[in-house]
Amino acid sequence: MELKKDSNAVSIDMQLIVHSEKRRAAQGTHSDRQADPGALLQRRGGFQGVANGIRKWQKIEAHDLHGTQLTVEVHPRDAVPQLLKKFSLAKSTYIQGSWCLQGDKNGNTKPRQPGGKDAHAYPWDRSSLKSMPLDLRQFEKLDTYASQVTVKSDLDELVSDLVQEAHSDLERVRAIWIWICHHIEYDIMAAQEKDCQAFKPTDILRTQKTNCDGYAGLFEKMCRIAGVQCMTVPGYSKGFGYQTGQSFSGEFDHAWNAVYLEGRWHLVDSTWGSGLVDKTTSKFTFLYNEFYFLTHPALFIEDHFPDNKNWQLLKPPQSLRQFENSMYHKSEFYNKGMLSAHPETSMIRTVNGKATVTIESCAPTLFMFMLNGKQEHGLLSLRKNGMKLEVYPPTMGTHNLQIFAKGSSDIYSSVLEYTLKCNFVDFGAQLPTELHQPVGPSWFSEQMGIMKPSHPDPIIHTSDGRCSISFGVDEGISILASLHGDDGLITEETQRRYIFQLHWEKRTELKVQLPHAGKFALKIFVKKRQEPGNYIFVFNYLLCCTNTKVNWPMFPESFGNWGQDNELLEPLSGVLPANRNIPFKLKLHGIAKALVKGQDTWPLTLNHEGYWEGSCSTAGCQEVYVMVLENANHNFYSYILKYKVNAQ
Repeated sequence: MELKKDSNAVSIDMQLIVHSEKRRAAQGTHSDRQADPGALLQRRGGFQGVANGIRKWQKIEAHDLHGTQLTVEVHPRDAVPQLLKKFSLAKSTYIQGSWCLQGDKNGNTKPRQPGGKDAHAYPWDRSSLKSMPLDLRQFEKLDTYASQVTVKSDLDELVSDLVQEAHSDLERVRAIWIWICHHIEYDIMAAQEKDCQAFKPTDILRTQKTNCDGYAGLFEKMCRIAGVQCMTVPGYSKGFGYQTGQSFSGEFDHAWNAVYLEGRWHLVDSTWGSGLVDKTTSKFTFLYNEFYFLTHPALFIEDHFPDNKNWQLLKPPQSLRQFENSMYHKSEFYNKGMLSAHPETSMIRTVNGKATVTIESCAPTLFMFMLNGKQEHGLLSLRKNGMKLEVYPPTMGTHNLQIFAKGSSDIYSSVLEYTLKCNFVDFGAQLPTELHQPVGPSWFSEQMGIMKPSHPDPIIHTSDGRCSISFGVDEGISILASLHGDDGLITEETQRRYIFQLHWEKRTELKVQLPHAGKFALKIFVKKRQEPGNYIFVFNYLLCCTNTKVNWPMFPESFGNWGQDNELLEPLSGVLPANRNIPFKLKLHGIAKALVKGQDTWPLTLNHEGYWEGSCSTAGCQEVYVMVLENANHNFYSYILKYKVNAQ
């Protein structure tokens, strides 16, 4: 037997002797089954107390017996070991005020090591995010109860309270998991200072703070008290501070747990289940993450690499090199229903200045991206079950690409992160700054009331600088469109003057005239007429024109007398409702008078801001015209705008 010790622990290499029940009886082992477990260990050469709280093993005479070599690490009473390979004690039971060891049917008192029946197939078969069938609705009552159990100074008392509403090992583990995730805060300072990384459970309960070692150690000890086999697993992780594509070596940086349920080992990480650390502020926020409870091992391996490959619970197991090079799908990737992403490597080299990423999801999902922290230089189009993103880095070198998904919540969460290597810039592919996401119609535009678009593709090429786009519109939906370019000629005030909107039957038509050659973003907004509030952005088209002779004015499609400097504020719709008083507001240059003509004639007056204002009734007419008198000495009015009136 070899004994090693330092200031905090004693490590002993020794021969473990395992007796069969028959041989023990033959050796005269009389009342062992009724004896106190501690006394039994002492008679067999077990623990012997010493004054400083550290216990040591007595010498065991092996004689001619055969056993198993192992390392035992003895720590101060009530301490949580740090990232150590060790055997956990097996099940325990509560008898007359104390928790005692409880062996399996063969009398074994150490957890079974992972084997073939624990292994799951790799890669992920998409069957479930969990390593065992679960209906999370079954935990609703238990989760509520466990999260509300108050902190206790005594760990046994805390576990006793937690398991009162639990009726199986699974429920006991669930109650412990929920309590830790909702009550224990990640201690960032302790994680950075190695001398503070060991925590006693009593200290954790007092401060309600710890690091990953403390989380794992506390979870293991609480499971043991509750009678559930549990192990702490050390290893490498792609957690806080992880850089895409980095390599791992030296000391392990994380610890998590394996728990034995229903004849099989399962993986949990209560550190990451409790919340997250903000990269910019380095502050911890409680944010419960269900993903890390009984995670499917084929998904757990994406950000957890254990020191012992057997604890991957995978067949075949992955190498450290595979772990380093594999794509890191964040937990939100799966929480929000993603299934796969391509490319499957974290580093992408552009081809002819372009990088393409596709994601498959199990349901329609909203996405967005950021290249180097800005929503620019990319075309993101939504698909019924996923998305396609084409990115054009503006400079050569290394770029950071983040992809976010919305899912069923109202918050976009980061789900993927790539490093782009660009050795060529396609300057012809530069995109308008105002080209937002998504590009092109999709399931989302249908959901917002826009159907059957005339142009299903996100990019529209025009040779003469004009195009006409139409789509069906749900009843009660108003459409608003605006045009955006990067040359400064299109301002916020004039961005709608290059678009004229027409309504016929249940379709809306947008006639667009470009002021010059180039690339433009045509944004589409919707709003329910009967509801207050602003228009909501739905999608945009990318309009491309290479004809340098193009120079269209900002006209609505009507008569040629509509001047290039005129401005139409209202009404913007080309179809007016019947039997209504409709307000008009226009800026017209170089005219003497202006009027609106329907069944009758209504004059427009010039206000102090330079706008012609007034109103007219659409009762009894099918068309309404805006007319102007250019010379006060003449009596001839010119038609400049024409509106249609809906049939009654």
